Amino acid sequence: QLQLVESGGGLVQPGGSLSLSCAASGDTLDYYGIGWFRQAPGKERELVASITNGGSTNYTNSVKGRFTISRDNAKNTVYLQMGSLQPGDTAVYYCNAKIFYRLSWRDFWGQGTQVTVSS
Repeated sequence: QLQLVESGGGLVQPGGSLSLSCAASGDTLDYYGIGWFRQAPGKERELVASITNGGSTNYTNSVKGRFTISRDNAKNTVYLQMGSLQPGDTAVYYCNAKIFYRLSWRDFWGQGTQVTVSS
């Protein structure tokens, strides 16, 4: 059973940077698609960035040019590098791993890490 643990969240000033990590255990991430989601208070969870098992990336418009998703399969870890952070980026950030297995999609979630952008 795949388990995901996010880390790297915290308090940062507007314009600052943070790097989030999502470390996996229990299985290898090689065959999973990975997404970073976020959920702000009172809002729905939204997909921020994703990376396929082949390394293709996609970003929501609001973070393009500011966030970078990457994966290191040797370390079984996925990263989200966030720059030029704005108060609107404040949210709990979640890592998601998805795989098509035995004719169905399976989703795994981490517990989330809080990112707060404030002066």
